[in-house]
Amino acid sequence: MNFEQQMQQALQSFIVEAQELLVSMEQGLLGLDAGADPEAVNALFRAAHTIKGSAGLFGLDGVVRFTHHLESLLDQMRAGKAETNEGVVNTLLDGRDHLAGLIEQIAQTGSCIGGTAAEQALVVRLQSLQQPASLAVTVAAPQAMRQIPMGHDDAPTVKVLPQGAAMTATWHISLRFGPDCLRNGMDPLAFIRYLRGLGEIVGLATLTDALPALDAMDPETSYLGFEINFRSDATKAEIESAFEFVRGVSAISILPAHSRVADYIELIRSLPEDDMRVGDILVQVGTLTPKELTEALNAQQQEQTQAGKHAPLGEILVREGATREPIVQAALDKQKQIKDKRSRDSQMLRVAADKLDLLINLVGELVIASAGNALHAQQSRNPAQLEAAAQVSRLVEEIRERALKLRMVEIGETFARFQRVVRDTSRELGKDIALVIQGADTEMDKTLVERIADPLMHLVRNAMDHGIEAPDVRATRGKPAQGTLRLSACHDSGSILIEVADDGGGLNRERILAKAVERGLLSAEAADTLPDADVWSLIFEPGFSTAEKLTDLSGRGVGMDVVRRNIEAIRGTIDIQSAAGRGTTMRLRLPLTLAIIDGFMVDSAGRTYVLPLDAVVECMEYHPGPRQLGYINLRGEVLPLLHLRDMLGGDEAAHASPLRRNVVVVQAAGQRAGLVVDALLGEYQTVIKPLGALFAHLQGISGSTILGNGDVALILDVTALLSRVTRQTSMAPSAAVAA
Repeated sequence: MNFEQQMQQALQSFIVEAQELLVSMEQGLLGLDAGADPEAVNALFRAAHTIKGSAGLFGLDGVVRFTHHLESLLDQMRAGKAETNEGVVNTLLDGRDHLAGLIEQIAQTGSCIGGTAAEQALVVRLQSLQQPASLAVTVAAPQAMRQIPMGHDDAPTVKVLPQGAAMTATWHISLRFGPDCLRNGMDPLAFIRYLRGLGEIVGLATLTDALPALDAMDPETSYLGFEINFRSDATKAEIESAFEFVRGVSAISILPAHSRVADYIELIRSLPEDDMRVGDILVQVGTLTPKELTEALNAQQQEQTQAGKHAPLGEILVREGATREPIVQAALDKQKQIKDKRSRDSQMLRVAADKLDLLINLVGELVIASAGNALHAQQSRNPAQLEAAAQVSRLVEEIRERALKLRMVEIGETFARFQRVVRDTSRELGKDIALVIQGADTEMDKTLVERIADPLMHLVRNAMDHGIEAPDVRATRGKPAQGTLRLSACHDSGSILIEVADDGGGLNRERILAKAVERGLLSAEAADTLPDADVWSLIFEPGFSTAEKLTDLSGRGVGMDVVRRNIEAIRGTIDIQSAAGRGTTMRLRLPLTLAIIDGFMVDSAGRTYVLPLDAVVECMEYHPGPRQLGYINLRGEVLPLLHLRDMLGGDEAAHASPLRRNVVVVQAAGQRAGLVVDALLGEYQTVIKPLGALFAHLQGISGSTILGNGDVALILDVTALLSRVTRQTSMAPSAAVAA
């Protein structure tokens, strides 16, 4: 991989990291509505600063310039110089959105266009919220300075300020980049260029002492060092953070102007160059005057004479009165904490999603091959082969579980994105709506999380627009002025249950039925006796809408049919519960993953079916009675029965009279039923294969799988099967057969 490819790969990592930081910034800014938490403001500042620093490494000046304005306002907020109110938060959110747009431009084109009219207007807003900069102090600068060129056309411009010029605090920065800096994709010039965003480089010297002979030079090794006299009103911590990415492998020292003599002694002593040469450079760049250099060297000589050796930095500082031993120890402890944190962070590895998908597909094929191997071992009846096949099966199962966990992510990140949606939309509608999130730590397949984002967005917007009433209407109904929208997720019977619930007015049964009759979807006579569940399902009909007026959010008769279609495309279901005046709950039931599941195989009329193992409660022998009406008494509970022979058919001639039949008790969506089958075939790791568009209309079938012998087995959709007994459960059986 050449250098250009390495930089492109590093740029992609920057884009991903910046997008993650922007998500955290949005969440943090939304949390500021309830009050300015100092730690939250600090986190926002760090996120903005990290984006700016990383962008500077890649020469993305447009991002650096704009982020600097965001950073400045956040810096004043954490210092208590800028007020935290709704107007400030709104401006910062707009700034965050603009920054996200710049990052997206970089992702699409490799560069971004800054300085637009919209950006300039936003910068004016950001600056108007900041207090004027503090008055500068006057510091004498040398009249002349010798600069050692950097050998680059884009080298920072070095200015010599006349004596008496007004300037803010100055710092001396000593840099010795690690030899692998270039090899790791870090450009030393980019760090120096980034400093210009924090202040002004007053003097700079490039040290080439470490350069070997030309024939011994490695073009990927960094040999340069820099001594910089830097003018800035930034704090030392802010300047240090500019070198965060190379701090662990480089020698970096930052001293404020007019530091104690001991500080300069230690700086001169720590650098690899000759003491007199380093001192001369400090004078050249304007950090020290000749008199100050003489005093420092004299103090150094005296220190060496008294101690007989070079004293450690901590001892020098203590003796000079610069600090105390506890502070030195605290600094060492802090350094160790930072090192430990970096060690933990280095254990994290980013993997491209397509590579992970390929791994899951290969694991699926491995599962199928393992099943075939186990089948052949059983047929051979060879004990050694059976034992080997069992061991392979155990290892494959462990690999399968660990591979699937790689794609499992918490749904909380998706839920958190709706905080901004609810905030902005409620203000647009003139409503006061609070978002409540439950079950944010529920894990599901990353592919599913991405595919439900749009359906959830539509359901959330519908709930705010049509569901939750305006404050005055809620007041007349005795409700609090603030409406509540709840997003929740949990695991339930081997699936994920997601709910979008509001405490609004609920669905209007009469209006829905009137619209359905008007459109010819059902007759007026049928409308009177239609159960509520069937009434609510009418809103999923294409083009169905009961909105009295069109809005930018909804009311055009499109959307809900698309929501259901998208949910069903990932083997999910959606149902509605609504109560007049109390609110509506949209309940989405989704599979845990789209790839591999634990299954339970059964046989019915010569066909093999697979049930999701998490949906299976228990199994029992079936004893039909003379008055069997489709129910059994399961330990005092009425359990409806579904005969797979009757529902799905099969080879009746070959399996007309099985000697023994069984009942598999399954549970999903709060319902239970017994599936009557001919034989129980045991557990099976199931690789889910889609059926294709030709079989999309099949009810009760969610997919297929390939068995070890090469046959195809259908995967049953337990939720869809149980929906067939909804009406049966409302009828009391006149007879039941004891189990």
